[in-house]
Amino acid sequence: MKKNVGLFLILLAACLCTYMLNDRFLAPVNIENVLRRTALFALLSVAVSFVITSGGIDLSIGSVVCLVGTLLPWMVTTQGLPLWIALPALLAMAIMIGFGHGVLITKLRLQPFIVTLCGLLVYRGLARGITGDQTQGFGLTHEGLRSLALTRFTLGGLLPFNIPSLVLVTFGIMALAAIIFNHTPFGLYLKAVGKNETAARFSGINTQGVTIISYTLCATLAGFAGVLFILDVNSAQPADFGNFYELYAIAAAVLGGCSLRGGECSIVGILIGATLMQVLRNAIVLIDIPTQLEFAIIGGVILIGVSAEEVTRMAHRALGSRSHARTKVKSCS
Repeated sequence: MKKNVGLFLILLAACLCTYMLNDRFLAPVNIENVLRRTALFALLSVAVSFVITSGGIDLSIGSVVCLVGTLLPWMVTTQGLPLWIALPALLAMAIMIGFGHGVLITKLRLQPFIVTLCGLLVYRGLARGITGDQTQGFGLTHEGLRSLALTRFTLGGLLPFNIPSLVLVTFGIMALAAIIFNHTPFGLYLKAVGKNETAARFSGINTQGVTIISYTLCATLAGFAGVLFILDVNSAQPADFGNFYELYAIAAAVLGGCSLRGGECSIVGILIGATLMQVLRNAIVLIDIPTQLEFAIIGGVILIGVSAEEVTRMAHRALGSRSHARTKVKSCS
């Protein structure tokens, strides 16, 4: 909770500084844009939080977004398949991708980094090969489906801006993820495997099953996010659609409290971290900072945040050791 409060204060400071440098930051259109992008990337961060909590990593989610996101319009517009066939088929493909990752990691003992790095290359290559590396989109068709991402809610005029439907979708999924992490046996098993897989296995937890499920959930949510991304932008080029999305997702998750060592996760922190990432990207545009510096600035912020977490952890550990030493001395005297 303390870390979430600290991260939230950093977010408020970033918003205030951006507004002071450009008051267009609080324009209703800009706020809606930030909310929409935050919702999409927060969904990816929740996806990757399952594997990070279990002690793994998934570098392929950006390519899964690309594969599902470009194949959906290709199947329904170019190939003429019905939506009720194309959409379930692509989501089933995402499920099988995650299941395959989990099996390779648990049964063949391959490193998660290697498995998902190969997936990053394979899935984007498949997307480019199947679509002929051509831009894919819905054009003016399937407006009913696109309304899932484009609908806005006014909330009775209580706010000066509208709430994108993507925000509500993401909030619903994040609430479900919070319940899974904090109020189900699977969430406890997931954290136990991330903390110490050997101890979890000796305590009777099916560690391989937990790992497989975590990768399956990650790829499934990434595939669903790919659907929402393409519905939002309507047009995508397989060569660059989803590029670096996995890095933004992992960065937001780590900033929000997911330890890369495994065993820790905070859904509220992930939401704050994803919002901070998008505010920083928006600030770069509004303040007229050269876009070439975007990755340098965001990378620096992430490094500072992770370093601050580690310094705080070390300080708490040192204070705990000193307190234990003083208690031991007093008991001896």
